[in-house]
Amino acid sequence: MKIKKGDTVKILSGNDKGKTGEVLEVIPKTEKIIVKGVNVRKKHVKAKKQGEESGIISIECAIHSSKANVVCPKCNKPTRIGYVIEKDQKVRVCKKCGNKLK
Repeated sequence: MKIKKGDTVKILSGNDKGKTGEVLEVIPKTEKIIVKGVNVRKKHVKAKKQGEESGIISIECAIHSSKANVVCPKCNKPTRIGYVIEKDQKVRVCKKCGNKLK
């Protein structure tokens, strides 16, 4: 997958189209990502032990990685990712401006 944990992404489609957020978790097996503040659902939690609180909490659910593009820190636009080999290392680069991504 070209999207890594910690990247800033912009959502391309769905209910949260246009929102940006940081990638909290990457699930390579299903090609899904969890983005902060995107695809938020309500979950009803019951107290398991005495003294623990029950209630309704908000959690971010996974979305498919094809619905998000990485935002380049230099040109500040959502872009596709390319790869360049430098000194026996694969480096991610922005397809629009050619800037190296961390």
